[in-house]
Amino acid sequence: MITISACLIVKNEEKVLSRCLNSLRGLMDEIIIIDTGSVDKTKEIAKLYTDKIYDFKWYDDFSAARNFSFSKAAMDYIYVADADEVIDDTNRKKFMDLKHTLLSEIEIVQMKYTNQLQYNTTYNFDAEYRPKLYKRIRQFNWIDPIHESVCLRPVIYDSDIDIIHLPENNHARRDFKIFQKVIKRGDKLSVKLQDLYARELFIVGTDEDFFEAEEYFERQAEDNIPYEQLKVIHCVLSRCGRLKKDDAQFFKYSMKNIAGGKPSAEICYEAGEYFFAKEDYKEATIWYYNAAYETESDLDIHYSGDFPLRRLSACYDKLGNQEQAKAYKELADTWEPKQ
Repeated sequence: MITISACLIVKNEEKVLSRCLNSLRGLMDEIIIIDTGSVDKTKEIAKLYTDKIYDFKWYDDFSAARNFSFSKAAMDYIYVADADEVIDDTNRKKFMDLKHTLLSEIEIVQMKYTNQLQYNTTYNFDAEYRPKLYKRIRQFNWIDPIHESVCLRPVIYDSDIDIIHLPENNHARRDFKIFQKVIKRGDKLSVKLQDLYARELFIVGTDEDFFEAEEYFERQAEDNIPYEQLKVIHCVLSRCGRLKKDDAQFFKYSMKNIAGGKPSAEICYEAGEYFFAKEDYKEATIWYYNAAYETESDLDIHYSGDFPLRRLSACYDKLGNQEQAKAYKELADTWEPKQ
């Protein structure tokens, strides 16, 4: 049977930490807590479960904190946990079965991260696989009988374990602060982080958040990068143009997005909002319809679902067609994201 170190990064988690650690008790061979500056009872709660509690000076870098937590682990595998996660009894049994049966060649175990859509997270699926369990010491193997090379791809196993995400609130304010800190020190966001920044803007961002992000995304729009990456940038800058009532900016980036051949639902929705504000409800219905039925979302799944359906209802209400307005409202009320 394998042994497992659970590694957590925490700060002011007194409301949820016991719930998380109770669900880990008995599954983990050691629990490592990295505290990044709690001023509540987080450390006192942690001491009820482990004596391996370490302070880490926070400087807006989760990777640094994760690396520090991994450096303290001593077991065969490392389980990465957050304080707002829970493993219920059904999945605790699956987890224990995994401990008894996991093959030594497996280096990463993925588990389904669930309950995502309820809390406005940056993901468009309620359940998705995430790497959660990592082999602590990795062995490198040479492959190929000639022109040999080291195999660098980890052996990954997709388990049937569900990790339930139960946050007290979303982390948008924290995330926006970190994004801007990275940008202001002159660093370029990775493609992954740029995409997540745009997603979070569309899911929970205020008008001010968009305006703060605008200069960075304008710079990225000038780069020679693939259309699929540019689409995300177009969505942000199109929204900024509409909010500022800058028609030239709005149409510039909307048209670029559409001209690429695979328009974003977010852009079609923005066009609907543009014409709705001008009280051209008939034109607005065309764009909302395209958002709901003819395109796919690139950032927030709601922009190809209940959002445009609800606005179609509003348009038809303005146009005096109450039958259509009612039909679209019912579609919006019963809409559910595809799993």
